[in-house]
Amino acid sequence: MKSALKLVREGNLVAEVAVGLLDDAGEWSPVLSLDDATKLDEVRQALRAGNLQRATRLAEQVYRLTPIAVGDAR
Repeated sequence: MKSALKLVREGNLVAEVAVGLLDDAGEWSPVLSLDDATKLDEVRQALRAGNLQRATRLAEQVYRLTPIAVGDAR
């Protein structure tokens, strides 16, 4: 199993979630385990609900995105 970080974005929040990738050498490889897929969904639901405490328990890091304007947008 190979470790990876998946990004989950909801609005202006992004969470880095550690998951394991299973490589069974099939056409769809690598794939997530059911537990890791559920974990990604739980993080997304927590971010959507604004429950940052739960999201930070499930994720490695949680970030708030801030848009920036560069130059004249015309």
